[in-house]
Amino acid sequence: MQLQSLVDRFKALSKKPMVQGTLWMLLARGIRIFIQAAYFVIIARALGAEQFGAFSGVLALVSIFTPFSSCGAENVMVMHVARNRSLFGTYWGNTVVMTFICGGLLMLLALVVGHFILPASISPLVILILCVSDLICLQLIDASAKAFLSVDRLAQNARISIILSTKNLVAAIAFVTLVPNPSVMAWSLLYMVSTAIAAIQCVWAVHRQIGPARPNARLIPAGIKDGIYFGIGLASQTVYNDIDKTMLASLSTLNATGIYAAAYRIITVARVPVQSITSAAYARFFRHGEKGISGSYAFAKRLIPFAGGYGAVGSIALILFAPVVPYVLGDEYKDAVGAIRWLAPLLFFKSISLFGADALTGAGFQGIRSALQVGIAILNTLLNFWLIPAFSWKGASWATLISDGLLMVIIWGAVFYYNRRQKRLHTAND
Repeated sequence: MQLQSLVDRFKALSKKPMVQGTLWMLLARGIRIFIQAAYFVIIARALGAEQFGAFSGVLALVSIFTPFSSCGAENVMVMHVARNRSLFGTYWGNTVVMTFICGGLLMLLALVVGHFILPASISPLVILILCVSDLICLQLIDASAKAFLSVDRLAQNARISIILSTKNLVAAIAFVTLVPNPSVMAWSLLYMVSTAIAAIQCVWAVHRQIGPARPNARLIPAGIKDGIYFGIGLASQTVYNDIDKTMLASLSTLNATGIYAAAYRIITVARVPVQSITSAAYARFFRHGEKGISGSYAFAKRLIPFAGGYGAVGSIALILFAPVVPYVLGDEYKDAVGAIRWLAPLLFFKSISLFGADALTGAGFQGIRSALQVGIAILNTLLNFWLIPAFSWKGASWATLISDGLLMVIIWGAVFYYNRRQKRLHTAND
């Protein structure tokens, strides 16, 4: 009887949209792990630590501008469409329009900034190519994924995740097969072409399966404020995630950048299970947040036990299995073992922070979330300026751990504060 009861409970649980969505995300991201691992190993070995460091440095610089390449329009789309499905065509159309306008303008800014902070050995053409790839094409892919997320079509969202990884692997195989003399320039071109093809596929899928884009320019100004908040938050997140790689390329050596970037990429892959849940739950945070912070906080509390447990166990696993990395990537990456061990606690910090941050966003406190993230981004940048020249990638690791550990504390501090404040207001009104 107990076994049958457990089976029945499992069947009932598996029918819940949240569980189904998470399983789709886990499946997609699980497949993505293997694809990304293959792509990463191929490119890291083909380019070598120095050239891989150059590519990672440029990509990190471009990624700082990426959150503003649509002015946050894709997140504004999720916020409105998750609550009113009929608004999809308008907000999807505005997202596409804003991506081309903002992405084009940011290309110019990225080229100017890259000229001053990246090593002279890196060609401006490489910066331009990666700007086209990530500020326009990659942003359209992300917007397409958010479009499916906004209408709870998580299976299609998961497929886009797989497409995103597959395009890199196909490009990497073509790179080592067709290019006799591997270089950052050649790889950047293939990377851009594969991203452009994937973007066309994804945008067409949205058009065919959900509906056409019907932009309404009159609604764009109204969405810019919320969009800017989302953009600032994402940009700040990108800064404290990626500025260290750009600064390593500028203040240390490209070899150190390659070692640190390889270690950080492994931490990123380890975050996949938690990111699967946050992706599946993102639109639901807005629905629960209609009740205020108490609604989104209660929803976050249901997810935190898994996140904390996985983050702790995963951090320990990274420390134990780090010595395997040089056997996979090559002897040039032997110092990545130490970098992985230094960065291992990052998995726990980020796993806990994500749900608190989404609780704030879902309840309408994106401005607060963005402000906290901006503060951490500034702190991380200052720490990197101080620590990288003296300690190279170890300094970057310390800066990252301090910044993300503090962010975890203050994000949840903000959630507790606003939750208590809402309860006091309700009590006073009663």
